Amino acid sequence: MIDTKKFYDYLISKQLDFFAGVPDSLLKNLCACIKDNSDKTHNIITANEGNAIALASGYHIASGNYGVVYMQNSGIGNAINPLLSLADEEVYSIPMLLVVGWRGEPGVKDEPQHIKQGKVTIPLFESMGIEYVILDEDYENKIDYCYKYISENNKPIALIVRKGIFEEYKDIKETNKYTISREEALESIIECLNKDDFLVSTTGKTSREIFEIRERRKEKHSNDFLTVGSMGHTSSIALGMSIGSNKDIYCIDGDGSFIMHMGMFAIIPQVANKNFKYILINNGAHESVGGQATVGFNIDIEKTLLSFGFKNVYKATTIEEVKEYMSNLKEEKLQALVIYTKLGARENLGRPTISPKENKKEMMKLLKKDV
Repeated sequence: MIDTKKFYDYLISKQLDFFAGVPDSLLKNLCACIKDNSDKTHNIITANEGNAIALASGYHIASGNYGVVYMQNSGIGNAINPLLSLADEEVYSIPMLLVVGWRGEPGVKDEPQHIKQGKVTIPLFESMGIEYVILDEDYENKIDYCYKYISENNKPIALIVRKGIFEEYKDIKETNKYTISREEALESIIECLNKDDFLVSTTGKTSREIFEIRERRKEKHSNDFLTVGSMGHTSSIALGMSIGSNKDIYCIDGDGSFIMHMGMFAIIPQVANKNFKYILINNGAHESVGGQATVGFNIDIEKTLLSFGFKNVYKATTIEEVKEYMSNLKEEKLQALVIYTKLGARENLGRPTISPKENKKEMMKLLKKDV
């Protein structure tokens, strides 16, 4: 394993001191170390991975130094456009170091949403013409190679990070002032639903908790679309479902997901029907990948949604308020509910035991019955 602080220090010694990206569970120790040792203008947690590529590009243009962009391999999709139309050597030829967590690495057990991404991670870089190096304990030589490559070729290089390569770094716990847990909020939401209402939930612990709540309540899972991947696209999935069905569709989003593809919220109020219901659970963190802070508490989400065209946006910080405002969502068009929760999840939180394909198939059967 690699001593995380020594790895960070070696990057700094090569003047690789500007960091931007979206956190990843495989990189959580590195992300914690970067946060602990870099100021906020040199470690920017971006809305999405494409933003990070653009930030590193601008930093290089202004300073001549090289940026470090960190991401999970699922974020390659968001990064492809600026990598090929901005950083590529046939366009602006901008060097940077990409540090990419290899979820779903072939031969390593992982969740369904990561398996395909793991298989195509290396081929994606190859098809883009981006050199890559797989990180191992000989990290100094790997960083030396990457630094020499980007400085001589003026183009990005990817450092691929396998699971468990970094040693534990001291845990930097984010806290906030709120008292209800996300799981308590979710259970209250589910209690307020009718039996023929449908849920679309964001990736990570939110969907895992919804699955377990249904198990505890001995309820079916066919009314819940658990978005196990596709971060930031939950609202679009829910909007499409609401247009294709006359049933009430409740989108349960998270602050990181909302921020990642906020542009969709300029579209939703223009086309949404009354059966589209939006709920955002805000704990101010990317909790599912390590608890790194989002800007969820630094922006006025309620006013933002109103400015996009939502008619009313309710703020809940207690279970009583959640239940009260859920009734408002049922009555009118373009209503939204933002629930503020504390950080943390149960240590024994499990994962869905039905596959994504099974989940989709059972939901489609149920929806067809109601046509």
